[in-house]
Amino acid sequence: MKLMFASDIHGVLEGCRKMLEAYRREQAERLVLLGDLLYHGPRNGVPQGYDPVRVTELLNGAKEDLLCVRGNCEAEVDQMVLDFPVLSDSTGLMVDGKMLFCTHGHLYHREKLPPLKKGDIFLYGHTHILKIEHWGELLAVNPGSVSLPKEGNPPSYMVYEDGVFTIKDMEGKTIVHS
Repeated sequence: MKLMFASDIHGVLEGCRKMLEAYRREQAERLVLLGDLLYHGPRNGVPQGYDPVRVTELLNGAKEDLLCVRGNCEAEVDQMVLDFPVLSDSTGLMVDGKMLFCTHGHLYHREKLPPLKKGDIFLYGHTHILKIEHWGELLAVNPGSVSLPKEGNPPSYMVYEDGVFTIKDMEGKTIVHS
C-alpha cells in the first residue's frame, strides 16, 4: 500500500495545487492530510497566495482520495464548505501490520502522547518542520508543510510505501527517508 501524507496548507493555493500534482504523480492510494487546510490562524500574517475559496474547490474535487484530521486552525465553519470530514482530532490506520496514529500535533505531541504500543508510528504536522525521528521506541514522522515550511526547509510531503517513509520536496526529490 502506498500512502501520501501532507500538512499545513493554510489556504495557500499554489501549495495545494503542487500537493495535488504530487499526489497524482506518486499514484498513492490515499492522501492523508494532517490538518490546517484553509486558514492561517490569528498569530500569522496572511500568507502570499492565500485563497481558501479556491483551496476548498481543489480539495473538494479530490474528496474521494482524502483522509483528514483537524488542525488547530480548523473550525465547524470549514466543515460546512468541505465535502469530506475534517473535524476528527486523530485517526488510526493499520498498514503493513503497523498502527499509524495520525494527528495534527497541537493536542498530541512529544510531551503529551496518546496511548500507543511499542512499534506504533506517530504522524503529525503543526510544526511545519519535516522530521523522521525516534522518540524512545516510537517512530515519529512529520511531513513538514506544503505551503509555509520553517527552519529553511522546502515545501514538502511524505510517502509511505513498503514500510518506508520518504519525505520529498514538491518536485518529488527525496529529502530524507526512514
